[in-house]
Amino acid sequence: MRRRRRRVRGGVLVRILLGLTLAETAWLLYPTARARLLAVEDTSATRGLRLAATLGCFTCHGPAGSGGTHNPGSEEGSVPAFVERTQMMYVKTTEDLREYILDGAPHAKRDDPDYRAKMEAAALRMPAYRAVVTTEQLEDLVAYLRATSGMVLPEEAKAAHGAELAGDFGCFGCHGPMGSGGAPNPRSFKGYIPGFWGGDFDELVRDDDELQRWIEKGEIPRIASHPIGNWFFSRQLIKMPAFERFLAPEDTEALMAYVRWVRAGAWRPLIR
Repeated sequence: MRRRRRRVRGGVLVRILLGLTLAETAWLLYPTARARLLAVEDTSATRGLRLAATLGCFTCHGPAGSGGTHNPGSEEGSVPAFVERTQMMYVKTTEDLREYILDGAPHAKRDDPDYRAKMEAAALRMPAYRAVVTTEQLEDLVAYLRATSGMVLPEEAKAAHGAELAGDFGCFGCHGPMGSGGAPNPRSFKGYIPGFWGGDFDELVRDDDELQRWIEKGEIPRIASHPIGNWFFSRQLIKMPAFERFLAPEDTEALMAYVRWVRAGAWRPLIR
């Protein structure tokens, strides 16, 4: 009888230990599994952003390409930024941008003795990545740089005003260059801030009324009143601001027009 009780207790103990082991394994694997199941929605521009970080671009061009790195001996005194239309001063065509990445400068500039003298006088010089990046990676970098340059804008006046407002209010800082995909957001449902492109946006914004509410209120009833949706929204660290008190009605309409323009994809040929 005692032996039987010992065997029963031993079996229970084994099952408890096995259960604890499985629970611990599941807990340790949870972030990995979650990352695979809910991976950030990829776009060419977001891939270009990640690649720019791994290639060391931000070491010289500043955080997120914002510039500011001191460059003794150069005419400008610092390495130029990617953003706020600074590219316009250096890049005339998309092919120029490709040649800057591949060879450090466009061919026409590299053949100019005055330009070469200026580059040689500077302490920091643009590297040539031709032997480092693939054709696909090159196009991802071009897509990112074009998206973050502020040069890809709608022709329609209302949407163009919306693009300016999006820049002024810091929308791209969270939602990514031209809304191409957002920054990490700990404790959120997918772990990142969604962009204006693709399936994430389709799930969160079903019509213009919801888009307007997101901009003005920072939330929509369909998700805020749902038990699971509200739980994730309340615990995520970065929350969508409510911009209603900062915007006139026509400003909200302009932002909506810009987001719709991004969604329509007419800009895609402009970043190639």
